[in-house]
Amino acid sequence: MKNWKTLLASLWLCGCAAVPQGGDDASGRTADSESGQRARAFTDLASAYYTRGQYKVALDELRKAISAENRYGPAYNVYGLIYMELAEDKLAEENFRRAIELDRNDSEARNNLGWFLCTRGRYDEGLEQFAAALRNPLYAYPERAMANAGLCAEQKGDLALAETNLQKSLKLQPDNPTTLLKLAGLRFRQGQVTEAQRLLARHAELAPPTAESLWLGVRVERKLGDRAQEAVYGQQLRKRFPDADETRRLLAGQYE
Repeated sequence: MKNWKTLLASLWLCGCAAVPQGGDDASGRTADSESGQRARAFTDLASAYYTRGQYKVALDELRKAISAENRYGPAYNVYGLIYMELAEDKLAEENFRRAIELDRNDSEARNNLGWFLCTRGRYDEGLEQFAAALRNPLYAYPERAMANAGLCAEQKGDLALAETNLQKSLKLQPDNPTTLLKLAGLRFRQGQVTEAQRLLARHAELAPPTAESLWLGVRVERKLGDRAQEAVYGQQLRKRFPDADETRRLLAGQYE
């Protein structure tokens, strides 16, 4: 679970599971109504506590939001995110679906449900949710669902679909470092090592190194036969991230 949380935090930036920003619900009430304003204020507080890992306080704020307006969809979306992190899968899915039931065009809720399903190995269901999110022409952040669909497809083993979606996401947001890194890793898996090296260099221009980027650098340079640069990446990985899984694989010589 923590590995997925780290990915969520890094990706949006790229925007994996994204905190909702408010909007209309199925009853026609908006966040501008008195009850909607209170629900939105409590939901915004819950979102802030969620991002800081203060889940109990966040849940308390969400209860206040639902008490103020029980058809305020974004509150259920944040409920879903919190329950997802707490590994309360049934509650997470129920709340994401409730948000979508209240607003069929809530693409952020669909994006988050899609990501939840993919992290649980339900890849086809997750990809369906990303596709539904992208069918909304008013979706403000389609690059999010595209990138997530790419990662989901890669987890499924469909590298062609993963490439298509990651490329689409980069076309809309060409300087997103996490998407660049994911595409670099995909290129490496496809045997396009020089292209992986190029994408990795671009990532380095945009963001600090991560355990994932340094480990990929080690393997890329090893494939290309540049032992000096491989050693540089390896040294940085050991120094910056001594407890990372990638460092353990480096020390064990598990390059594949």
